[in-house]
Amino acid sequence: MLTSYDASSLVVDSLGDQARGQGAAIACFYFDFAARKEQSSASVMGALLKQIVSGLEEIPGEIAEAYEDQKPVVGGRGPQLASIVKMLQNTASIKRTFIFIDALDECAARDRVKILDSLNKILQSSPGTRMFVTGRSYIEAEVGKRLSGRVTAMSISPRRRDMVSYLHSRLDEDTTPDAMDSSLKADILKKVPEDNSEM
Repeated sequence: MLTSYDASSLVVDSLGDQARGQGAAIACFYFDFAARKEQSSASVMGALLKQIVSGLEEIPGEIAEAYEDQKPVVGGRGPQLASIVKMLQNTASIKRTFIFIDALDECAARDRVKILDSLNKILQSSPGTRMFVTGRSYIEAEVGKRLSGRVTAMSISPRRRDMVSYLHSRLDEDTTPDAMDSSLKADILKKVPEDNSEM
């Protein structure tokens, strides 16, 4: 069974192989609920910018200038969100760009709004940019609204047999197999797929 992270990694790897040598820029970000405090809208967009810039032959002047301007600032504070988005808009217009965002539903709501609005600005200024966003279904309407309806949604649900197969493999890897009897194992194999019918 693939997790959302695994599925996104496969897409990123596959596209990366195809884009190699074609001059396309690829940037991805994987949200983690446990790291919400570190995943602000500015840090996420900054991480995307850093990945795109690392693939350029020459760093655009405005980005080099912004870096130099921030060096003497106490605490090394980075550029503000608006500046980062502007730089992303400019770099996305230089070369074909693919942006991947995984588990957007795990992003704090206030940051999610800012990130989606920022991504929309990039799409507006660079129509050739493509995005792949994963998340639970409850954010679908928000994503569609914030990205001005330029969204094709696809529902992906785990199949029960895949979940059971995955659980079997994990239970077989248990380092303390004597801690679980056959009754507990049967309960796990029955209950977990029922409780996780929607991912």
